[in-house]
Amino acid sequence: MTPLHPVQINGLTVGRGHPLLVIAGPCVIENDALCLDVADRLQRITSRLGVSYIFKSSYDKANRTSVASFRGIGMEEGLRVLERVRRETGVPILSDVHGIEEVRAAAAVLDVLQIPAFLCRQTDLLVAAARTGRVVNVKKGQFLAPGDMKHVVEKVESTGSNRLMLTERGASFGYNNLVVDFRSLPIMRQWGYPVIFDATHSVQLPGGAGNASSGQREFVAPLARAAVAVGCDGLFMEVHPDPDHAPSDGPNMVPLDRVEDLLRHVLTIREALGTDASTFLTA
Repeated sequence: MTPLHPVQINGLTVGRGHPLLVIAGPCVIENDALCLDVADRLQRITSRLGVSYIFKSSYDKANRTSVASFRGIGMEEGLRVLERVRRETGVPILSDVHGIEEVRAAAAVLDVLQIPAFLCRQTDLLVAAARTGRVVNVKKGQFLAPGDMKHVVEKVESTGSNRLMLTERGASFGYNNLVVDFRSLPIMRQWGYPVIFDATHSVQLPGGAGNASSGQREFVAPLARAAVAVGCDGLFMEVHPDPDHAPSDGPNMVPLDRVEDLLRHVLTIREALGTDASTFLTA
């Protein structure tokens, strides 16, 4: 069995035997006030519940369905907002990088560089991100078999880095739909890195609204509960105070005022399975 590589992130430890990790925040950066409010409120919730927390928001959504869709406020301004959130709340920060030209500037601010699902096979991007020394979170492509993530792991490890997390976010299932195969969690765990479950992108309906993606928010909680029962090391959720009026991913984001109840439910499941539910991934 490949030994697990716990990942250290700004004082947090992610992996077997450690608290559940929650990666959460608005899909896209809208302004300072929103990000600071969400980060502060989620930090308070996760502190009460004894789980680890990383704030997530994207400075650019480079793969929006329509050219007219809101993409964000751009890298320079977005990194300024994220740096402020990190400075004022003290929580670690995660955001997406889309090309090697972004990596250096992003790594100067972010604690975790996230590789979007559509870019998970991009060798140069993976290598550049890993060489920064930052933790790299790679989302498994909707088009990729979980076993094929072995090649992603090898690309990151080729730099000498083992600061890596792997995230499941659903697989394409016909047109405009995704399905989650929970076998992917133990399959991806076999290479020894923490496995995260993206509970909100997994309920996305890509292109389901014609010129935008739709989603089925009502299934976020059941899928999150299932992933924790299988034994994931963390949950990724996009969260917004008013998702129905958010400029990106509103139909699948979790309302901020429902996050605490959702986390209490999944923690009850985790506790029922024992102090280390993630061992089920390697049983």
